[in-house]
Amino acid sequence: MGTVILKKTAYIHTLGCRLNSADSALLVSRLAAGGYETVDSARNASLIVINSCTVTAEAARKSRQAVRKFRQQEENATIVVTGCSAELDRAAFLADGAADLVLTNPEKREIVPSIEAFLREGKKQGGVCKSLDQPVEPFTEHATAEFPFRSRAFLKIQEGCNNFCTYCIVPYARGPERSRSFDEVLADCRRAIEAGYPELVLTGVNTCAYSDSGRDLGALVHAVAALDGEFRIRLSSTEPHPANRSLLDVMASEPRVCRFLHLALQSGCDRTLRAMNRHYNCSDYAEFVEEARKRIPGIHIGSDLIVGFPGETDADFAESFAFVESMQFANLHVFTYSPRSGTPAASLPGRISAAAAKERHNRMQAAADRSKRRFAESQLGQTLPVIFETVDRNGFAHGWSDNYLAVRLPAELAGKGGIRQVPATRETLTLLAGAEREAVEE
Repeated sequence: MGTVILKKTAYIHTLGCRLNSADSALLVSRLAAGGYETVDSARNASLIVINSCTVTAEAARKSRQAVRKFRQQEENATIVVTGCSAELDRAAFLADGAADLVLTNPEKREIVPSIEAFLREGKKQGGVCKSLDQPVEPFTEHATAEFPFRSRAFLKIQEGCNNFCTYCIVPYARGPERSRSFDEVLADCRRAIEAGYPELVLTGVNTCAYSDSGRDLGALVHAVAALDGEFRIRLSSTEPHPANRSLLDVMASEPRVCRFLHLALQSGCDRTLRAMNRHYNCSDYAEFVEEARKRIPGIHIGSDLIVGFPGETDADFAESFAFVESMQFANLHVFTYSPRSGTPAASLPGRISAAAAKERHNRMQAAADRSKRRFAESQLGQTLPVIFETVDRNGFAHGWSDNYLAVRLPAELAGKGGIRQVPATRETLTLLAGAEREAVEE
């Protein structure tokens, strides 16, 4: 009998942020160059890649759990762990024994040679090249992003963070701020447009820190917007940053840029912001938001917020709550503080009790839900550009407007592909339609 050659199929399991999704898209391209076909199920895949997350201790735990689960399900597959948890928690993955290779974030670029060396020699290599040691200069990925199972293109433009907020492990996992080559980003965007993706999501740890040879994020967005094709541009999460003022000029002048900014706040109390080592105060933040809304009507301002940070008093929380209500966010992700080993905040005194933290979380989440609904209601009567992505079993197409409102429409009216102009009504805005259904059921 001849030798049976197994088909080289790869399944990529992505945890965490949009930047991880962009990194996974680059992995698809690298694996294809190595002869692997990316599939949408781990079942019988010869290679399983877990692109891990470690932003919280729980995220790191889920990453290790995922590796063990895949090993149990597909015992003959080669399993590779990469991403942020591979960078910081390599010893834990090796101790589990479920992973064959554990590659840091920089080592992702050499994933195929690493796999080949393992299959040839059984070497469980990796963990040598660290993000913190990466040079602070524009970098190239030498790969293009591919998205076999997505309707939007997540494109990496930036890496790393210099902020070192006291609660955050990301600078240790991703290294210093550095930007992807301007020309390589444009080339990646062209390919995504040619492939028919109607939305380009520009991602990074801190996209507003983008800089290549004096060209900032605004210059990059201008250049992307000038490309031929039918598409729009969405900016992924940003931080309060001096460059954001000029970014508003770009957003106001480029109709292809979505009316969307996710601008992390983390606390509405100046004392807590100082303890977090955030580099702004509430007054600065509010002034920028006011200017953004003045310049770009209908803009979606989203944010992240932490409750129960060590030392947060009742008065601090009340101050933060009042500020959040005044901001009227279109969307707010509320997190209860959890200590992440390796960060300064993990050893801070004044830990908040679980009961108090939960009560604060519930109050803040209720305020966030009210604010989210008010933003949706403010758009009633407008016509929104929408990209539809899925169709449910009831025959409704679901998609997102440029200002990130969930929209639904009977599938026969939604059409196929492209950007559709849809009137914002209580029937088409998913949040409001859902609220009405709940009211009727009650």
